[in-house]
Amino acid sequence: MTARPRIVLLHATPVAMEPVQQAFATGWPEAETVNLLDDSLSIDRAATPDLPEEMTQRFLALGRYAARIGADGVLVTCSAFGPAIDRLAAEMHVPVLKPNEAMFRAAIASGRRIGMLATFAPAVPTMAEEFTDFAAQAGTEADLDTLVVADAIDRLRAGDAATHNALVAARAPDLAGCDAIMLAQFSTARAAEAVRAAVDVPVFTAPEAAVARLRQLIENAGS
Repeated sequence: MTARPRIVLLHATPVAMEPVQQAFATGWPEAETVNLLDDSLSIDRAATPDLPEEMTQRFLALGRYAARIGADGVLVTCSAFGPAIDRLAAEMHVPVLKPNEAMFRAAIASGRRIGMLATFAPAVPTMAEEFTDFAAQAGTEADLDTLVVADAIDRLRAGDAATHNALVAARAPDLAGCDAIMLAQFSTARAAEAVRAAVDVPVFTAPEAAVARLRQLIENAGS
């Protein structure tokens, strides 16, 4: 591994890029981040309830390119491609991190009733399944209560981050009885400050948790 570990970020939407770059700047500025973006993936994923093999192959092609350019680790920033990420992780010889596993780990440590605010509805079934699997592996009976915030991601894609954040924060009190709240998508992380102002429970974001987890995995592997 080089002095500056090369972390390849696989994006299926450009709105995920800024939050994860901010998380690296704060949590792991020594890393060299490389962005691979194919936003047709999120467009096409939103149009189908399932993840077809053709789309999985497109996703895997990005991961294979990451390997060719010398990735020391891969972080996927879109939560709608869980099965494809599993296949990529089985192929690669460096850590491949799902968008949400680190956030799940942190949230479950806070209690059994976990809330989640999502803005990209097609990702919710995969995330819910991954959460259930992770909770079982962790030996906890944590329950997940998910709310999809209508129109928020459309406003963000149109450049209106302030309205996106306000819409997400407005739904947070509906989950105030939970032990923790997760912001499902990387793009939703930009609403964290507004959500934390709206509720008195811990609020976790995927970028912050993922950067910390990936740094731990790579530094432990190199020690």
